[in-house]
Amino acid sequence: MRDFIALTDYSSAELKEMLELAVQLKQERNEGGNKPLFAGKVLAMVFQKPSLRTRVSFDMAMRHLGGDALYLSPAEIGLGKRESIADVSRVLSGYVDAVMARVFEHEHILKLAEYSSVPIINGLSDFNHPCQAMADMLTILESHNNLKDLRMTFIGDGNNVAVSLVFACAKLGIHFTIASPEGYDLPQVVVKEAEDLAVATGSNIQQNRDPFAAVEGADVIYTDTWTSMGQEDEAQKRREVFATYQVNEKLVDLAAKDTIVMHCLPAHRGEEITDEVADGPHSVLFQQAENRLHAQKAILVKLLSS
Repeated sequence: MRDFIALTDYSSAELKEMLELAVQLKQERNEGGNKPLFAGKVLAMVFQKPSLRTRVSFDMAMRHLGGDALYLSPAEIGLGKRESIADVSRVLSGYVDAVMARVFEHEHILKLAEYSSVPIINGLSDFNHPCQAMADMLTILESHNNLKDLRMTFIGDGNNVAVSLVFACAKLGIHFTIASPEGYDLPQVVVKEAEDLAVATGSNIQQNRDPFAAVEGADVIYTDTWTSMGQEDEAQKRREVFATYQVNEKLVDLAAKDTIVMHCLPAHRGEEITDEVADGPHSVLFQQAENRLHAQKAILVKLLSS
């Protein structure tokens, strides 16, 4: 049995295999429907944080593949409060075939996996967001027909999304540059691990303070909200710190002519990204959102199919 906790748990070949499977499953769906591979199987979805894309995409992924999904709200579980994480994990293992959890603390995902006898999927933690990164790689593959030696520039906070992206790029041979203000960088331990992984694929990992210099010639521009859930008390300060890190038309014009602009959503339009860019010709925001469904199908098939 395997879990899906972090991209670093999988080899480059395995990640490529899952992306190929995602392409296949998306094509099958568009041509009339997927095979009922998961008939009789149930995914428990444990949420500490609300989500549109994570909830609906995982629920529909199970339905498309013939299974079912069970939503468990924060009030129903009280993960680590009403009941210990170890007990929750062992109880759910007796009821369902897999568990997807969207949590605040990464330690909660690790604890669920430690005590579970069914696969655990990380739907998001404060450390990383591997399911999002897989959907992002699928979107880039569709837009550019390859991944190797493309150039991605991430503009903004070195947050959980950026962590999974730098690992995905290092594993798949994409050159990754992040432009962040001082104090909002990727954790150094993450940068070091990504650089070590990049040796095998030839990926180049760079950090920059100047978003305009960082984006020159980029094939992919990626941004995310400046204030993540749980950081609301920092919102005003972050708006001031990140004011020059907005993805707007002036910045996009410096990238490659066929660059794509990505955002994991929800977007704070007028802050990290303008309407003109989010709805413009370079935007793949909604293709990217749809691909959460297809990438997660591939993850589920990897974990649940014999």
